[in-house]
Amino acid sequence: MRGADEQSGSMFSYVSLEDRVPPDHPLRAIRQITDRALERLSPQFGTLYIHFGRPSVPPEKLLRALLLQALYTVRSERQLMEQLDYNLLFRWFVGLGIDDAVWSPTTFSKNRDRLLTGDIAAAFFEAVLLHAKTEQLLSDDHFTVDGTLLKAWASHKSFQPRDQDPPSAGGSNPTRDFHGQRRCNDTHQSTTDPDARLYRKARGREAHLGYLGHVLMEHRSGLVVNATVTPADGHGERDAAVVMIEGLPGQHRVTVAADKAYDTRDFVTNLRDMHVTPHVAQYAESPHRGSAIDGRTTRHPGYTISQQKRKLVEQSFGWMKTVGGLRQLRHRGGRLVTWIFTFTAAAYNIVRMRRLLAVPA
Repeated sequence: MRGADEQSGSMFSYVSLEDRVPPDHPLRAIRQITDRALERLSPQFGTLYIHFGRPSVPPEKLLRALLLQALYTVRSERQLMEQLDYNLLFRWFVGLGIDDAVWSPTTFSKNRDRLLTGDIAAAFFEAVLLHAKTEQLLSDDHFTVDGTLLKAWASHKSFQPRDQDPPSAGGSNPTRDFHGQRRCNDTHQSTTDPDARLYRKARGREAHLGYLGHVLMEHRSGLVVNATVTPADGHGERDAAVVMIEGLPGQHRVTVAADKAYDTRDFVTNLRDMHVTPHVAQYAESPHRGSAIDGRTTRHPGYTISQQKRKLVEQSFGWMKTVGGLRQLRHRGGRLVTWIFTFTAAAYNIVRMRRLLAVPA
């Protein structure tokens, strides 16, 4: 029998949000990992707020909403608030009831800036890592370091001479012909994002305004154990790698794998002085350049294993750029870009830990 197309206008529901989410939904495991990390951050949240006045957006709900933005590739905070208004799954994950009002995008942004001041992204990242460490998912001996270009939210038109006044005619988007001009970071600067720098990944490639994002990955589970952002220049990757490796706990010898871009004598020498075994991919021999890695390193079976495991780092970059939305940055300024990059790295770890831990519903 054909059912009637009745338009239900009931005002009450007797089914809770908890019952509407399937027991095997992936967000249930992610919610458990996230809540465990947020519990560790509760004392730190208390230092960011005064003890009187009107209550603000709870930081726990704010971070869960930002996590949803990374997990579901939501383009903007305005769109995130729109989906949070009608999406019952999003409401359940954030902790809002069916009848609770959502926040305006401006209020959401202002409260996110308070978390930026408290460096909550780094604290959340460390809390997630502590969960992975207690579950014995992290390796203490073998790591990979790598970097990637993050395109800034700025166009080539905004890259103008530092000592030149902005054009007075042409409106907000004037026509500019910069072809044939010699432009470099010493003499030019973006008016949209002054912290962004003009950078090309290789000779013959196009140049982009952007930043360099760096991660240090351990080899047991492929989890990111450190993440940072530096200005885009030719030495940023190796300098950031040395800083992240110096931050590793313990005094025992470790191995660090990297691609051919790190095969320089200075970098390899620095690692060996730090009692780190450099498992760096060898640069092809040429009349102009050789490799700093020789048979003393490549003869060991561990070098071959490191070269296989280091490719896992590309999965983190791929996820952060496609799903996490970092292929084209939505934020400006080195400090905010670092915050978002670190938080997205934590989101990647949570997604990977969900499969590794197999948390029951």
